[in-house]
Amino acid sequence: MFELLAQDRQTKARRGRLTMAHGVIETPAFIPVGTQGSVKGVSPRELRELDAQIILGNAYHLFVRPGLDVIRHFGGLHRFMKWNGPILTDSGGYQIFSLARLRKITEEGVHFQNHIDGTPTLISPEIAMEIQITLSSDIAMVLDECAPYSCNYDYAARSAEMTARWAARCKKTVEARVSRAFSDNAAETATPTARQRVFGIVQGATFDDLRKSSAQTIVDLNFDGYAIGGVSVGEPEEEMMRAVESAEPCLPKRKPRYAMGLGTPPQLLEMVARG
Repeated sequence: MFELLAQDRQTKARRGRLTMAHGVIETPAFIPVGTQGSVKGVSPRELRELDAQIILGNAYHLFVRPGLDVIRHFGGLHRFMKWNGPILTDSGGYQIFSLARLRKITEEGVHFQNHIDGTPTLISPEIAMEIQITLSSDIAMVLDECAPYSCNYDYAARSAEMTARWAARCKKTVEARVSRAFSDNAAETATPTARQRVFGIVQGATFDDLRKSSAQTIVDLNFDGYAIGGVSVGEPEEEMMRAVESAEPCLPKRKPRYAMGLGTPPQLLEMVARG
């Protein structure tokens, strides 16, 4: 799936090639955000003209509106968006984090009020993955808790531990779905699920030891790729960089990496230099 092609001798910058069901991504790459199924102000044709290799959709927002029945009717998110390239879907952890006054986090998952109509809703790790399986994205992100920048050490530790337990449940859900699809010998059902890759997410707020332990725990679960989450949530830039630097040495060299939630040109260059 991922081929490491080159690594800079003076920094940790890497060049690689990520092969997905809907195309090849040359890394490092920027991911334009199409939260609700479209990149605001930019058509799919214009994205292709801009050489966008992959775009992001948000599973939570798509689940709320237009809803999975609509996406299913179109035959998946690619057809709904009229985009034939790779798509990464975020599980919605950050968006739910932003709804702090409307949600409650338990071991089961996140209980919250739908921000559209106030309907009580649960997104568990299992539900988060089933949503993304229905969307048929190329890369699915596990459900995580995005701890706020202002949290203390104990909260950050509990949050990272729960994120790891949720990640294990996410992986188990996808593996069970793949196994079931193949055992049924249903190609049309098996294909999107079997090709979908799942990325684990490192948390730990701004605490170096928590970042390292979270990274190692998530890596031990053996995902297809790894993301560093919980950054760009209000912390100073230097703390963001330190969080990435703490986790990076724990990540496998020959698997893809994803820095979540940031995207200014200087930030992109800093992330590339940090591997």
